Amino acid sequence: MPAKKQSKSKGVSASKKNAGRKAKPKNKSKTPKRKKRIKKPSFEESILEIDTEIKKRKYKWNLSALSWMDFSDVSQILRIHIYKKWDMYDPSKPLKPWINRIISNQIKNLIRNNYGNYARPCLKCSASEGENFCVIYGKQDGSCPLYAMWEKTKKRAYDAKLPVSIEDHQHEIFTSSNKDINVEKVSKQLHSKMKEILKPVEWNVYECLYIKFLSEEETAKKIGYRTSEKNRSPGYKQIKNIKKAIIQKVKKVLEKGEVDFL
Repeated sequence: MPAKKQSKSKGVSASKKNAGRKAKPKNKSKTPKRKKRIKKPSFEESILEIDTEIKKRKYKWNLSALSWMDFSDVSQILRIHIYKKWDMYDPSKPLKPWINRIISNQIKNLIRNNYGNYARPCLKCSASEGENFCVIYGKQDGSCPLYAMWEKTKKRAYDAKLPVSIEDHQHEIFTSSNKDINVEKVSKQLHSKMKEILKPVEWNVYECLYIKFLSEEETAKKIGYRTSEKNRSPGYKQIKNIKKAIIQKVKKVLEKGEVDFL
């Protein structure tokens, strides 16, 4: 009997506690909100933005040796390629990054198809040095098996696609008429301008190579470069990198017309 009373008291206290609590409202079924569809612009509506992004890449097209393909041709190829890919554009995402990705990939493809597939293997070889020299074979010629294979299979296509060498335009300069050009005057102007622009290390290399006409190895030794690698001339990497920086700065000076050729 005492056990039954305890059970009743427990039941009463539990019911009182539940009566004091507020009943939680039942969750109403929420209807999912429909996402607003973003209207996709047409290719014609976006052509101004496309052309703006293409024009930004004008100075990144460095295949100037292809006389039959200038940047206007490249621009047209890019527009056609973007038009073909237009159905893949997602309007919920920004347009510019999508366009730029297509432009970058297509420019890489054009460079590879018109130059990279036919270029000499020496351009990617770690043994190559400036002025067509090779650390292993002395000169870049058929004594190297890779070069010999390139001569047999790809040299004709290379000569057909690139009638002008992309690395070395010296023969273009020497064949042009220079009767009205004062070479000494122009060179002095260029040297003084480059001395203002170049960093101290770059100017030392510029002076040795282009004023004193020293070789790259002599320049590296004079500056004090060393190397721990076997069969490597001292400072070959440093001199190459500095030469690239110097050439880019010289091109900018000439493009801006800061040197008077008349």
